[in-house]
Amino acid sequence: MKTNLSIRGMANVSIWADDVSAARNWYNEVFGMEPYFQRPDASNPVYIEYRVGDYQHEIGIINRKFQPPSAQPGPGGSILYWHVDDLPATLDRLLELGATLYQPVMDHSGGKGRS
Repeated sequence: MKTNLSIRGMANVSIWADDVSAARNWYNEVFGMEPYFQRPDASNPVYIEYRVGDYQHEIGIINRKFQPPSAQPGPGGSILYWHVDDLPATLDRLLELGATLYQPVMDHSGGKGRS
């Protein structure tokens, strides 16, 4: 399919946090790594960034005071889906770390699953 768009893939997903240091601690546990980028510094971060997954996608955690004025409180209008090796184990681990289930796990494969 030919397109005139020059979109080449995801660059960054931004997550707003009231406490970037606390968010960093939680995401360090989830991702099993430290962020590769922190500004202004690791002691007082207002922005941190991880590169995760096979394609090293960027996940940015930003102090909520910088969110756009039109942003709504609570979960936003976008949902990011992750590829994982073991969905039940990953979900259990995230819930163990304090994540909140946004919606139940649903099979979108039409009963065919994925290999």
